[in-house]
Amino acid sequence: MFQQSDLPDGSTIQPDAHNELKTRFVALWTRCINHNKPAAAEVIHGRLVDFYGEAHRHYHTLDHIQHCLQEFDRAVTFMDNPNAIEIALWFHDAIYEPGAKDNEQRSAELFRRYSNASGCTDAVFQQQIHNLIVITNHREQPSQKDEQFIVDIDLSSFGLPWDKFVRDGCRIRAECAEMNDDEYYPNHVKFLQALQKRPTFFFTRFFQRCYEQTARENIERLIMSLRKRGYY
Repeated sequence: MFQQSDLPDGSTIQPDAHNELKTRFVALWTRCINHNKPAAAEVIHGRLVDFYGEAHRHYHTLDHIQHCLQEFDRAVTFMDNPNAIEIALWFHDAIYEPGAKDNEQRSAELFRRYSNASGCTDAVFQQQIHNLIVITNHREQPSQKDEQFIVDIDLSSFGLPWDKFVRDGCRIRAECAEMNDDEYYPNHVKFLQALQKRPTFFFTRFFQRCYEQTARENIERLIMSLRKRGYY
């Protein structure tokens, strides 16, 4: 289903978009974490770019962050604390080791280190962002509105047109290249089935209206395709 040959080479983000993302992050970090040191925000942005540019990444890259921020912009007026969600989106996949169970926890700890080093004194705000990052492990039900939004944003690519949905599947598969198909696909089917069993795929009305039907059709089509190959 997902073949390495289907992958495009490198990031699809153009230089101008890179600069726009940098400007956006520096403004966000300076506004919310450290009002006096924009240069520190530039350093942190550079470190995040390095994380998202690691050689083993194909899906969990800066392209994914750009996609998440685009979806964030569409839904921002419905959120309680959009600044916290936006910072959490930048950090939620900063640490990514395929198969690791603690990527999100380590990403949240990375945010704490960087925000502490930047002189952040708002412990409540830090904890909000920490919780938002951790909830993107998709192992717990998001109970707060902003938690629901960040989870929906993270999975919004499930609602893309089929060809783009398959493209993302190829990229995720490539990140687990050390696993053979008989290891990878049964676990993937279980994950898809868990998503399929939700009363709704998305938790917020906004994303339900945008992507619910397409996401469910994509999941059903993919599960049927994998079953034809003998994966249950």
